[in-house]
Amino acid sequence: MNIALDAAVETTRSVPVLLAIAAIAIAVLLILIIKVRLHAFYSLVIVSILTALAAGVSATDLLDTVTGPFGETLGGVALLIGFGAVLGRIIEISGGAQVLAESLIRRFGDRKAPFALSLASFLFAFPIFLDAGFIVMLPIIYQVARRLKGGLLLYALPSTGAFLTMHALVPPHPGPTAASGIMGVDVGLVVLTSVLIAIPVWYLAGYRLALVIARRFPEFPVPNFLGSPRDFAKEGVTLPKFSTVLMMLLLPLILITLNTGAAALQTNGTVSGDEWWFPVLTAIGATPIALLITSIVAMIVLVVIPAKDKIGGAIETIVDDALAPVCSIILITGAGGMFGGVLTATGIGGALADIFNSFGLPLIVAGFLIAVVMRVAQGSATVATTTAAGLLAPAVAATGGQSPLQLALIVVALGAGGISFSHVNDSGFWLVSRFLTLSTKDALKSWSVISTAVGFLAFAIAWALYAIVSAVGI
Repeated sequence: MNIALDAAVETTRSVPVLLAIAAIAIAVLLILIIKVRLHAFYSLVIVSILTALAAGVSATDLLDTVTGPFGETLGGVALLIGFGAVLGRIIEISGGAQVLAESLIRRFGDRKAPFALSLASFLFAFPIFLDAGFIVMLPIIYQVARRLKGGLLLYALPSTGAFLTMHALVPPHPGPTAASGIMGVDVGLVVLTSVLIAIPVWYLAGYRLALVIARRFPEFPVPNFLGSPRDFAKEGVTLPKFSTVLMMLLLPLILITLNTGAAALQTNGTVSGDEWWFPVLTAIGATPIALLITSIVAMIVLVVIPAKDKIGGAIETIVDDALAPVCSIILITGAGGMFGGVLTATGIGGALADIFNSFGLPLIVAGFLIAVVMRVAQGSATVATTTAAGLLAPAVAATGGQSPLQLALIVVALGAGGISFSHVNDSGFWLVSRFLTLSTKDALKSWSVISTAVGFLAFAIAWALYAIVSAVGI
């Protein structure tokens, strides 16, 4: 899906004027979000409209110019984020998160408890967003820290590092999902590419570095913010098996691989695409369908079957509770797509491409740096990644010649920039620091360092792969 309009809106503005409009638009966007504290959705919509008018879009073309890319972006993003949120909620309320963590601890032993929690968080973070995932894992982290001693951060920081990695890089998280749509690259390919990059990034920056940092701090006591960890057994909840929960997390990846694998076989000529099974695999492996199938399977396996005849309206409640918190995120990503569409339609993207070319700056590097600047300025990883994608997509389109794999690596680089340098204007910074009883200074020395390491390492790997792919012509 590419949000670019079929034809650019005719404008008489010169290149310097278009670039000035782009710079002013970004400045106004940051002022509205940071200083005025206007919601990012409203800020992006207002700036998109003003940018279009300033660039010379007529009143007749204005509505189509702003709503076209908004609708196209939402067409894919809303389904991905919605189904992903429902899947995460089902795993949470079924006790699947607790089963996953405790089973891993039993398998790895007490000494490897930080690794077990980090691995559990890494797996659990595929369908669930950072803030929600951290809250879900927090009672388990507290429980393990109380039982094994050693300091709260020894168990908490490796877990948060895993959530940071997945949230930054892998769809269906909103930043990389929206960026995939804006850049016009298949989300399934981005999932496979980002997961391969996320594994070493998580292990080195999210887990190993987190351990090093945690051991530099005194033993933080475990707070009582959440009370005692939930006891599903006493509540009469039938806990799922570890293998069942793991399969719910792996199922969408398996289905998406079927789609990507079938497309690859057609590309290299192994199959013609006329086989009866080809459209079946490509359909069920399309990312929205894969998440839809997985969420339905999770409803049946983790909710309906254990509840038997007591299900009532539980499914409706679960879905409502899952979708309500992500509505704002969906609208923000759609508005980010709108902003990118305006830049494309007015020719600003082409002007930016010329600037990048004149400096000799690779597009993947430019996208990363734009995302870093946006992240530092306004705090939200989602807004930073989405806005950077909107700014870069017109330049990518104007440059041309990018393969799907190169575009997927650019999306990873955008997510990497968007997660770097978390600090006091990031809601995640305050969420984690408060629940771990970290002072602002200690949070900057721990959480912020890990987020930056995750971002820069992910970008380094993506850039290296991008260079190799470009050299061999893949």
